[in-house]
Amino acid sequence: MPIRSRAALWTLLILVATAAVLLAMGRPPICACGTVALWEPSAASPRTSQMLADWYSPSHLVHGFLFYAALWWVARSRPAEHRFLVALLVEVGWEIIENTPLIIDRYREATAAIGYTGDSVINSLSDVAMMALGFFAARRLPLWVSVLLVLLLELAPLLVIRDNLTLNVWMLLAPNDAIRAWQSGG
Repeated sequence: MPIRSRAALWTLLILVATAAVLLAMGRPPICACGTVALWEPSAASPRTSQMLADWYSPSHLVHGFLFYAALWWVARSRPAEHRFLVALLVEVGWEIIENTPLIIDRYREATAAIGYTGDSVINSLSDVAMMALGFFAARRLPLWVSVLLVLLLELAPLLVIRDNLTLNVWMLLAPNDAIRAWQSGG
């Protein structure tokens, strides 16, 4: 079996296993509201992290760009398909960890996501797809375009919802009252 076919098969198996684990953890398959939407425009809505995409989707695109860069740096001799599978495993690992009570509670305590209840399975799988899109875009685009896109993907949510991947990680690891107040509009 060619390497791309094997990678595609492994990708499918990893996605099915991820969905099964999330469902076994009690994550809802779709929004408890009973609908599926392409985009949730409000970062403060209870439907955030429940639909296919929201203002946190750009952070998963950034994951893909960053994973591609890191894996190119440490494992460039490995086929891109292998590096992608590593990135995929890291991303699905995060999606599972992110939906544990420990991290959900941490988001509520340390970040501006006061009402966060975790992701629906469809949102988690969409987040993984966003990472894959970022990874494959980074593979095809010139470095300067990738850097520009990462900056735009970080700046747009920062300006619109006062949050992005950088602040999300910062607030999870080292909460800051001034940042939390600014994110809350204070």
